[in-house]
This record gives sequence, structure tokens and C-alpha cells, in this order.
Amino acid sequence: MIIKSYELKTFNKKNINYYLFYGPNTGLIDETIDKIFRPIFSKNIINYEETDLLNNKDSFKEMIFNKSFFDDEKFIIINRASNKVLDQIEELIDSQVEGIKIIIKAGMLDKKSKLRNSFEKHKSAVATAFYEDNYQSLLLTIQKIFKEKKVNISNEIINLIIERSKGNRTNIYNEINKISSFAEKKTKIELEDVMKLTNLAENYSYSELVDQNLLKNKKKTVNILNENNLNIEENILILRTFLNKLKRLKKLKIDLQKNKNIEQVLSSSRPPIFWKDKDIIRQQLNILSISEIKYLIHQVNILELEIKKNNQISNRILGNFILENLELVNNTI
Repeated sequence: MIIKSYELKTFNKKNINYYLFYGPNTGLIDETIDKIFRPIFSKNIINYEETDLLNNKDSFKEMIFNKSFFDDEKFIIINRASNKVLDQIEELIDSQVEGIKIIIKAGMLDKKSKLRNSFEKHKSAVATAFYEDNYQSLLLTIQKIFKEKKVNISNEIINLIIERSKGNRTNIYNEINKISSFAEKKTKIELEDVMKLTNLAENYSYSELVDQNLLKNKKKTVNILNENNLNIEENILILRTFLNKLKRLKKLKIDLQKNKNIEQVLSSSRPPIFWKDKDIIRQQLNILSISEIKYLIHQVNILELEIKKNNQISNRILGNFILENLELVNNTI
């Protein structure tokens, strides 16, 4: 059956165990899951990528059907789904297995999509489209959040947040959290403050790429690289993201030599470290030695000049650097 996104809050979900949430508004999809579903299943939430299901069909089926008497109801989220998972999902729906709720998250699905058609026609499943927000809906959403947080903010600043986040709710929520944290120490938020705090939307995937690379997370690094078709300007932007993060790590390493309390060092860092970034930075500080950080800073400075001189092979130059960094062993420089 088809349910509108705004109807999900009041919709009787008791007899519905399968949901297809699709469309470009990933921020609203995540918000809907967090506010409506997660509070009910806070202890037993399992996340899968579509590739996990396709590569491990038997173990997924075993996890679903081998349910212990003592098990709580399972809440399963399948990310980045396509028509490829349809057979597995239809088998579950037809088997009428109890004790599970499954949400399938997908991108845009046209009217010919088999996955979408199956959910729209099935009486025990729900299909919900999540379309892009318009300016007015984002404006009202941001105003409401800042009002709840008791942060006074101008419409000029709200416009900047919407513009820099490219209308993406996930990006907007990240920026709102930054501004709210900053507002705890200031009575008035100026436009200039927000311009320094906020990121351009296109910087998000680059920042994650750099973070995962510095964490030596090969799988996520390679996945992000494969998802992006970069040009020379973007390659240089990634290098500068590396440089900024490495310089911050270098300063933190030096500060830790004077003060061994990492929480105090992170809290006193300027500019302030956003709370969501602290755990990543802790791990990076643990993984990277000061000598490795200095080496990488030196390499990044050389690479930017090399890319500008050889723009035709800029992707290869950056890719080699990133992959080589994954293999770099601590304390061997």
C-alpha cells in the first residue's frame, strides 16, 4: 500500500512489518526512522547493506527464521537497496514470519521499479516516497529546531544554512548541531560566526573520505573513492581537507605531550571540535604517530604542486597517495 510520509506518524503500524522508504530526501528518511521507529526498537536494531544480503543470503535467512523464544522483536534496516533484493523480501513477506520489522531504504525508484510496485500492491507492506524539500519546508523546520533549542537566529543565517547545505536535511542537521554547540558559549550568533562554522555540502563526502583514510579504514575509503568521479579542483579540495585535519592532529599531539588528559585537550582545542567528531579524532590520535602526521603533511604539500602540473592524471596521483597511506605502518617513517 502507499502511505504519504506525513501520514506515517499516525499510521497504525501494528500489522505492517515491511516498509519501503525511497526517494532523494535521505535526511527526512533518517529523521522518520529516528523519531518513529527507533524509540520502539532501541535495543535490537540491525543494519545491512544490500550487498550484505546478496552475498550472504543463507546467513540472513537463518538470522530471520531461527528466532529464539527469548528474542526481542528485530528491527532491520536495509540500506541502498534496489530490485536485486526483491526475491528475498517477497519470500519473507509470503512466509508471514513474526517478530521482525524491516525498513528498506532506496534512492529514486520510477513507476516501473519492481521493488516499488511490489510494496505498493502488497497489503502487508508500505511504500513511501520522500521527495526533496522546498525552501519553505526547510525554513520552517530550521526555525522550529532553533526555537526548541532556545537559540536566537536570523533568517539571513537560516538562508545561509540552507544554501550551504544544498537543501540536504542530513547536512542541515549537522550544521544546526554545530551552531547550537557554539551558541552555548555566546549570547548572540553573528552571520560571520556561522560562515566560519558551516561547510559547503560537497565537502561532506570529502571530509568522510579523509577521516576514514586517516583511520586506516580500507573498505570505507575505497568505497567512497569508487563512488566519486573527481575533477582536479575536487582533488585539490580533498588534499586541503587532508592538510587541515593533519595540522589539527599535529597540534593536538603536541598539546597531549604537555597534558595527558585527552578530554581536556579536545575540549580546549580552538576552533572548537564538534562533539560528533571527537570520537573519530580520538581514534586518529591513537593510530597516527607525530612522525607519521608530519610526513603526511609534507607529502600533501608536494602532491598539490604535482597535481597542478599533471592535471590529466590528478585522480591517479591522489588515489595512489590515499591507498599508500592505508598501508603506511605507524612508527616506520
